[in-house]
Amino acid sequence: MSRRTRRTRAEVPAGTAAGARCTVTVCRGCCCGTAAKVPRLDHEAQLADLRTALAGVAMIRRTNCLDACERANVIVVQPSAEGRKAGGRPVWLGQVNDPGAAADIAAWVEAGGPGLADPPGVLDLYAFQPSRRVRHELED
Repeated sequence: MSRRTRRTRAEVPAGTAAGARCTVTVCRGCCCGTAAKVPRLDHEAQLADLRTALAGVAMIRRTNCLDACERANVIVVQPSAEGRKAGGRPVWLGQVNDPGAAADIAAWVEAGGPGLADPPGVLDLYAFQPSRRVRHELED
């Protein structure tokens, strides 16, 4: 069993299927998650707030780099299996530097996320499409 499988199983509450939840991937290891690029944001606090708000609702993944460095502080919301069946696709959000934006992401994911609930309109300001290569790497 891989480390990734063990981690995923450990984060899934009992009685919840892993595929039934959205996955929120937060870029933190490169320049996007550092004070050098976004000095007035407490990156670790934002990640902790997302984990707290979405505990038992979504899997939160911290990654080193999503290779979309032109957009500091990137967060990707991937649909649950049910959301994907309903047509949901991963939503890439960049420059998520406002605490209210993180709260909007959490509320949207709690409502079902991509494919199951419409995102708050303000998230359109953060949405972008990365290159196909980058999208493909995250989905693997």
